Amino acid sequence: MQGGERYNSISNYLKGVFGHKTVKLSIDAGFTCPNRDGKVGTGGCAFCSAGGSGELAAHNGYDEAGISESITEQIGRLSEKWPDAVYIAYFQSFTNTYAPVEDLRRLYYAALSDPRISGIAIATRPDCLGEDVLDLLEEINKGHFLWVELGLQSAHDSTLKAMNTCYTVSTYDRAAAELNTRGIRVVAHLILGLPGEDREMMLDSVRHVCGTGIFGLKLHLMNIVKTSPLYEAMPDYVPFDSIDEYVDLVISCLEIIPPDVTIHRLTGDVPRRLLVSPEWSWRKRTILNEINRGLAERNTFQGARAR
Repeated sequence: MQGGERYNSISNYLKGVFGHKTVKLSIDAGFTCPNRDGKVGTGGCAFCSAGGSGELAAHNGYDEAGISESITEQIGRLSEKWPDAVYIAYFQSFTNTYAPVEDLRRLYYAALSDPRISGIAIATRPDCLGEDVLDLLEEINKGHFLWVELGLQSAHDSTLKAMNTCYTVSTYDRAAAELNTRGIRVVAHLILGLPGEDREMMLDSVRHVCGTGIFGLKLHLMNIVKTSPLYEAMPDYVPFDSIDEYVDLVISCLEIIPPDVTIHRLTGDVPRRLLVSPEWSWRKRTILNEINRGLAERNTFQGARAR
């Protein structure tokens, strides 16, 4: 933790690695998902939007030229704000290891070959890491900065089944272990506020992933979006009644996360036009400010209660 921060933010970590503000460029490379095309299921995870949670990614075509255009377009928008920034290509939408390995190689290296790109981040499901894909990721990791994001969401199989994820906690555990064995950084995703989960269940999920050798953690606020199956099934569901309730939970989560784990997210980003609830979720800056204020008022910090 640096600069008086009370948690180990990925932004500070990356500034230490690269020496400059580091920005992720979100890329939609045209992938789909085995839980949509029928391989393991249909309809997708109940909480996932029609856009595969990639509504904020750039959409410039699904080949090497499209990736180059996505990078150029986003840097053009961001360079005035951060003229000295370092950029990481973030393969975000849907399942970004779900394709023949030769296609993955072509797309990943299309980003890495751009001299403006200093590394890549790849978001995927824990059941889409075959041996050939792991070999490719290991190869990339030896020559480039890389992390792989695994969407677990909950460490409770009953919740995963209810949310139609079509994978189990043990699937995640095996994937994290395989990546760790190959020296690849793992960033786990958890969703706070999934239907049926109480506070202690959510804290148990945090404890679980922190025991799987993770480099980083994303805590997502459960956003109900108009294009998700969950909204169709539970249109009136509200995961948290107030910002205060959510902030209190996040602070408790941070206290049990080991201090060396990088924190990549503490809330959620959803286009406001798609958001149903919590109605205050779009106020990202307010939520983060309240988390920081709460940590200071309680004189607590990441890892304060870590085992």
